Amino acid sequence: MTTQHKVLVTTRFFDDEAADYLRREGCTVVTAGLPHGQTDAELSPARLHELLAGVSGWIVGVVPVTREVLAAAPALQVIARRGVGYDNVDVAAAKQLGKVVTIAPGGNEPSVADHAVAMMLAVAKRLRETHDRMAAGDWVPLSGTEVYRKTVGLVGLGRIARGVAQRLRGFETKILAYDVAPDLGYAESHDISIVDLLTLLSQSDYVSLHLPLMPQTAHMIDAAAIARMKPTAILINTARGGLIDEAALLAALQDGRLAGAGLDVFEAEADAGQRPTADALLRLPNVVATPHAGGASREALARANLIAAQTVIDVLDRRTPAAERVVVDGRSAG
Repeated sequence: MTTQHKVLVTTRFFDDEAADYLRREGCTVVTAGLPHGQTDAELSPARLHELLAGVSGWIVGVVPVTREVLAAAPALQVIARRGVGYDNVDVAAAKQLGKVVTIAPGGNEPSVADHAVAMMLAVAKRLRETHDRMAAGDWVPLSGTEVYRKTVGLVGLGRIARGVAQRLRGFETKILAYDVAPDLGYAESHDISIVDLLTLLSQSDYVSLHLPLMPQTAHMIDAAAIARMKPTAILINTARGGLIDEAALLAALQDGRLAGAGLDVFEAEADAGQRPTADALLRLPNVVATPHAGGASREALARANLIAAQTVIDVLDRRTPAAERVVVDGRSAG
């Protein structure tokens, strides 16, 4: 790299190895200086505009990357998401403005797959409820259920879902999967039955969501979908909160029409008006929740940080990153 570029990092937990890699490639690394516990979503528009001045590459967290933000940063060439989701980025605007948007596949998938299975077990074995009762002095055992030889439905059969299926083999589970464009060869070779969504919902003991949030997937798990599920079923979401109509989920859990839920993501992450529903879900004993932490293992963060840094350098050096890392490349249009 012959030109000194400025790279802005607004993600939390960006490690020294990834930052040093950027510096070795001739970049100046600028951070947002966020207080502990805050994300870049809390950056004011004025502060974000200030940080982006003269920046060529941006490793972004969850702050909305709007057309207005992109248009106000003419030097910005590449927006790199550390995860595989990019619903906070206006990719159409990025392409039109000649910018590249990338993701980091291979970074957090093992960690999220671990997390999904952990949530299945935690809800099934009533770990949260048992812990709370013991802390209150009640040591009477509660009766839970098993994952062993149950039917697990994977909604989406991408990298994370495949990792979940791999981990569940030791439990001798029957795996069903729904995907709009399923890899039938992969499914057959891994003993995964491809079914329609209604069949999956009605037959599964555990339903685990592994889809991006798009207009066609928003609230796909609504009151009607939940009504198709077994009352003994457990719903797991480590993907995006907007996939579930959380008001409908809350009602089903309160009424005993669903056994439990493991939720790593919530609609309230993108819409503060949904916080009361999220808070009500958190108060239920049959809900195990985490704050979008599925990919937050030390190992996953290190992998994803380095992948994001590598894609930034590829673009700044006028190379094309690996195809699976590119969401849009607007350089030919810009």
